[in-house]
Amino acid sequence: MTELTRISISLEASLLEAFDRYLTARQYENRSEAIRDLIRDRLVHEQAEHGQGEQVAVLSLVYDHHARELSHRLIEKQHHHHHLVISTMHVHLGERHCLEVSVLRGPSAEVRHLGDELLATKGVLHGELLLTSGEGEFSRWG
Repeated sequence: MTELTRISISLEASLLEAFDRYLTARQYENRSEAIRDLIRDRLVHEQAEHGQGEQVAVLSLVYDHHARELSHRLIEKQHHHHHLVISTMHVHLGERHCLEVSVLRGPSAEVRHLGDELLATKGVLHGELLLTSGEGEFSRWG
């Protein structure tokens, strides 16, 4: 088990009450676990913003599959960056619309670039790029 260090913090009563409501709503067992999760979350965001290290991302795209050549353009862009695309799942939402979910992994700048490029493809109706850290960072943080 990772060595733990005990710290103490000072908070205004109203902030602590709001934090405790947050813990209860998300069913945390204790404040320490919630604080660790918040710190990890901030570190993941900082890493993504500064383009450092390996990044893993989940990219979701919703599009009209009747849009001219859109499926082909999306596939071509992914093939061009095949070293970043780990897996892709395609789901039919109905007669016209599809949801595509891809897992990307690689250098931060390249993952973000591919995600942005796919999201900006003409005909994509909605999407989101959710970034997280690679295995190395989580191993360092315990």
